[in-house]
Amino acid sequence: MSEKLRWGVLGGARIVRKTIPALQGTKNGEVVGIASRTEERAREFANKHGISRVFESYEALLASPDIDAVYIPLPNALHLEWILKSLDAGKHVLCEKPLAMSVTECEEIARKADATGLKVLEGFAYRFHPRFEKLQELLEARVVGKLTFVHVGHTFDAGGDDNIRWYTGLGGGALFDTGCYCVNVSRMVTAQEPARVAAFGNYRDANDSGRIELSIAGMLRFPGNATALFDTGLNLERRNFLEITGTEGRLYLDNPFGLLEEDSVLEEHHFGQDTTYHAVKGENNFVRMGEHFADSVMGGTPLRYGLRDAANNARVLEALDRAARKQEQSV
Repeated sequence: MSEKLRWGVLGGARIVRKTIPALQGTKNGEVVGIASRTEERAREFANKHGISRVFESYEALLASPDIDAVYIPLPNALHLEWILKSLDAGKHVLCEKPLAMSVTECEEIARKADATGLKVLEGFAYRFHPRFEKLQELLEARVVGKLTFVHVGHTFDAGGDDNIRWYTGLGGGALFDTGCYCVNVSRMVTAQEPARVAAFGNYRDANDSGRIELSIAGMLRFPGNATALFDTGLNLERRNFLEITGTEGRLYLDNPFGLLEEDSVLEEHHFGQDTTYHAVKGENNFVRMGEHFADSVMGGTPLRYGLRDAANNARVLEALDRAARKQEQSV
């Protein structure tokens, strides 16, 4: 392996406009190849971001000995297929969230990763921002006492009817697309797995078949009686926040899931006291995630979180989906 991890990108989704420059900006990696649905689209990204090779297909990229790892920003329902193909080709994998669409799929990926000895990471870039390192420090110091309540909001307007999020066959819908963040951060800050869930959703006809959730509100009940409440949606005004309440105060973080490079603050509130603002220096969390992944691959060190975490997140999302689709009980 070269001194830098050599990345290949499978797909030209909108997010790569931010993530390719981030991977190019890592100290221990470089994007050396890209493939997209059309060669024209791939060449456009390659020319713009200084990528040396354009491959005519995903398979051709995976067959290249000059690629060490792949970044997968494909539609959610395609993740399983291309993660498995990447592992079969001997490539390490950084995949956009959600890793897959079910616990069963996550477990299949884990078995393949174990068999090949290759690294796979579900790309929750927010977990690598210094804000969350500070948040974990404050939670471990119990500055808000016993954690009792987590509130998360993550909504935006996905726009036109041609958006891939309106297709069940592509893994669309609010729950797995944006709700996965809400579940993931709730599990992370409580350091527990929920015992029970409840959910209500608003649905529309999908563009292909079935019904798909526009928005969903969910509740997670953890052992010890901490509760997480979240709402997420693809047809609403942009909102993005995290609030953690304990017996002795609360913590508040604005825009927790953004690729935030500017400086930010983490608010600490206690009744009858002035608010404490913890200043956090801005860093690109996707750069940090890419560097962590490359360090793990080249140094043989463990990833910050593994595929069991991805499976546990999928397990909760599946339970929420079942709860939301059940017939509601009248009051």
